[in-house]
Amino acid sequence: AEPDRAPSCRIGLMRECWIRALAANRRKIHRRWEALLRLERADTPIADPDNLVHMIDWTLDKVFAELRSHKACHNAALPPTIATLQAKCPCGLNPFFKHFMAGEQALLEALVLAQSEEPSPDPALRDAAVTELYVVTHALARCEVEAFCSLCQHRPRQKVRPAMAGMTEVT
Repeated sequence: AEPDRAPSCRIGLMRECWIRALAANRRKIHRRWEALLRLERADTPIADPDNLVHMIDWTLDKVFAELRSHKACHNAALPPTIATLQAKCPCGLNPFFKHFMAGEQALLEALVLAQSEEPSPDPALRDAAVTELYVVTHALARCEVEAFCSLCQHRPRQKVRPAMAGMTEVT
């Protein structure tokens, strides 16, 4: 069987003025992100917004650095969406889902506002910038979600069956 292949993307670079506008509105993005986090009920203590807010600045640093590098997705495979990652999570308790979903919305709102301040931005450039923002946030979310899931203690346990006297074999 052929492995699943993610769709690829080829987009233009996000305009530098929009990246600067996002960075200039960092405090507003942070406040909005935190407000969105607090709308959701925490499933676990680690998913409590009081814990997750400490990750916002680190995440913004990563997103802005990736946008500035302009290497987000030139003929690259599109990373899975946050909803796709969530659907694949065996326990559904990964706190990064809420963190990245709230962040994605806060960043998207800020980008749309920055784009609306231009008299008549090219629709193709607007769309490409939104796509690039999604690609960057989804790629970062994938790394963090998968890292956390690899440590999860709520995964389905592997079956253990006796092999020989005094020894066990994991299947």
